[in-house]
Amino acid sequence: MIPLSEATADLVDLVGGKAVGLGELIRQGERVPDGFCVTTEAHRLGVVPEAEIAEAYQRLGAGPVAVRSSATAEDLPETSFAGQHDTVLDVTGTAEVTAAIARCWDSLHGDRAVAYRDARDVDGRTVRMAVVVQRMITAEVAGVLFTANPVTGCRAEMVVDAAPGPGTAVVDGTGPVDHYVLDGSEPQGAGCLTAARLAELRATGERLQEHFGCPQDVEWVADPQGLLWLVQSRPITTLFPPPPATDRPLPRVYLEFGHVQGMRQPVTPMGMSTLKTLVAAMLAPLGVRADIVDIGGRLYGDLTDMARSRAGRRQLVRLLAVDFGPRAQAVMRHVLTDPRFAPNGADPHRVRGAKGASLRTAARAVAGILRALARPDAARTRLFDAVERLRLDSVPPADLTTTAERLRFVRAQETDESPDDLVWPIAAGMLAAALPAHLLKGVAGPDEIHAVMGGMPHNVTIEMNLALWRLAQNAGEHRRLLLDTPPDDLAGRYLRGTLPDIGLAAFLDSYGHRGVAEVDLGVPRWDEDPAPVFAMVANLLRVTDPEQAPDRRFARAAATAEDTLRELVARARRRRPVRGRIAGFLLRRARSLAGLREAGKFAGLYRLREMRRQLLLVGVDLTSGGLLEQPEDIMFLTLDEAHDAVHHGDDHRVTVAARRAVHRRETARRHVPVALLSDGTDVETVLPAAPAGGALTGVGAAAGRATGPARVVHDPGTAHIEPGEILVTATTDPGWTPLFLTAGALVTETGAVMAHGPTVAREYGIPAVICVPDATRRISTGQIVTVDGASGTVTVQASSACPGRSTTRSDARSSRTP
Repeated sequence: MIPLSEATADLVDLVGGKAVGLGELIRQGERVPDGFCVTTEAHRLGVVPEAEIAEAYQRLGAGPVAVRSSATAEDLPETSFAGQHDTVLDVTGTAEVTAAIARCWDSLHGDRAVAYRDARDVDGRTVRMAVVVQRMITAEVAGVLFTANPVTGCRAEMVVDAAPGPGTAVVDGTGPVDHYVLDGSEPQGAGCLTAARLAELRATGERLQEHFGCPQDVEWVADPQGLLWLVQSRPITTLFPPPPATDRPLPRVYLEFGHVQGMRQPVTPMGMSTLKTLVAAMLAPLGVRADIVDIGGRLYGDLTDMARSRAGRRQLVRLLAVDFGPRAQAVMRHVLTDPRFAPNGADPHRVRGAKGASLRTAARAVAGILRALARPDAARTRLFDAVERLRLDSVPPADLTTTAERLRFVRAQETDESPDDLVWPIAAGMLAAALPAHLLKGVAGPDEIHAVMGGMPHNVTIEMNLALWRLAQNAGEHRRLLLDTPPDDLAGRYLRGTLPDIGLAAFLDSYGHRGVAEVDLGVPRWDEDPAPVFAMVANLLRVTDPEQAPDRRFARAAATAEDTLRELVARARRRRPVRGRIAGFLLRRARSLAGLREAGKFAGLYRLREMRRQLLLVGVDLTSGGLLEQPEDIMFLTLDEAHDAVHHGDDHRVTVAARRAVHRRETARRHVPVALLSDGTDVETVLPAAPAGGALTGVGAAAGRATGPARVVHDPGTAHIEPGEILVTATTDPGWTPLFLTAGALVTETGAVMAHGPTVAREYGIPAVICVPDATRRISTGQIVTVDGASGTVTVQASSACPGRSTTRSDARSSRTP
């Protein structure tokens, strides 16, 4: 046992997080009820030190005390454990205090604490429980102060919840409370708190946040004499990291770019250092200029200058429709109505010397797009020739041997640009697919346009998935081995050369440079770790209905698309002859060219794979030199840091360990804001609430209607998808699409109609609804859901069923407009 005032950060393993926070408050001169801490050593021994407790309790006055848990994983920046362990208030008497301590110990293994640890990947075997005993303060009013708005993330606001009495209604949520938002203006007293008390709380919050260096969750009590007591201060663990600070007075807006590539997990530092350049180059042809910023390990684009530009803001929302989707458009519409983003006199969107470059780019774009539309077959030939050249050019020279040479090779690959023969046919296909919806308003519905895009040829991702299906079909004699053996074990056997030949080598020769989150250099490719491929093969082996075979589904979608195209064009030409002819031309060109959109990324991945291979070899040298713990650690450095390690011997092991910890923490984060303001505000949280209804509402992205058990998936590499199950996920990239071969429908939280996931869903003829907020939280695996691609809704039935059986088959033709 030690006095609370002696609980310091270096004793966290002995006194736990809560005691450390209280001890720090005492040393900073804050008013904290006196108390002591029963350490984790007592918990380890399993014996409550009754004599010492009796003596310490007498020194506190032997009156009512609060007995509070202080686990070693509690009240830390990564984990709050709020409410997961027990607190016992108004305890009087030595025997009662001893019993309350034992109760706190027992709560370490309670159901809610175990579930919380499991959800945050905290090893329960490493956690110990200390217990804080403090003098009870008679409370006239009590509550909680958040020094940043916990709902919106705004760092410029503080939030106070308060209620008369001891505050249990506030902490436990068991009664009405008074709610205050302090935005820096003169507070207005109301309810149980006066203006003076609110001002005192704000000043306290500012003081604590400055001292601890991060937003704080503070519990406080005001006694009958009006004195303010602090009984807890811990980091707010739920806030998304704020954008980097700037010296600009007006707010800035940042849009999340990672979901365009199907990435919601954090990017490794090495991946971030290369992606910033890559993403900026991808946006330039669209006329979008944005600085790429690392926020929480995610790719955000600073669109402030474009939003404040008279020229830029006119096209911004429209441009976001291509890849970013409706949720991004909604937040940017809101930002453009904010007077703080009103256009200014000097147009920052116009960069000196950029006008001529923009005109030259525009001329090349027009010429390249028209050329592709005029002769689509020749454009495809040129494109695939360009893909092959990029594959060959990505191969490093044979005499590449030193670490310095390898880094120079990586740098050169980073700055290479994609050829026009690759860029403009893809742009032509996307344009041809996007324009008909506008031309055919009132003539055809979105579901018909989507149906025309089904079964799209010339898509390298579709070809990859069908090759995976053929691999599964040809591996039938090894069916039980592939179904009954964990994917990691199969991958290990394959890499050791002890697995029977199932044709995987040929598949990886063509597609081994791919993977989930494949644009991140820090992520292994399938030829390094084929475990995800084995998981997908197992899913395909579960398809036993011949009519649900992926190749047949794809062929049906293609036939439906051609039938719909003929019907639609004939109707349009009768009702709007000129528009009908133009729309028909564009839809036919879309079927010739839109499938090419995957080719650009496919080609670029050859380069990324070789960059990764060379960096890992550099990591081997740095590991042998004692500058890294393992070769993969190089992915937690930037290229500049790797250069300094190679040329100057910089030891980055401490840096890597810290970044790995942050990366693990951010990987567990489920909510990633679509857009942030520079004060940390999650823009989507301040939009008007959508009307409540019985169905979850998103955006229909692939026609059809399907009902089946939901399967919520966070990691496609280990996913088990039964035929007909509804795949529910935050986002998708091409590495997810083999799951579509067995899924009955697709539901995502993000995306755009022309993004990877919906495009592939249409081509397989399965319904898709995208941009369903919090779908992975609001839908549970096993619930029966109906996905309606025409209405853009997902209906969850009141009862649930065991996963594994679809109640109906998806039918892409069922919701077509007659």
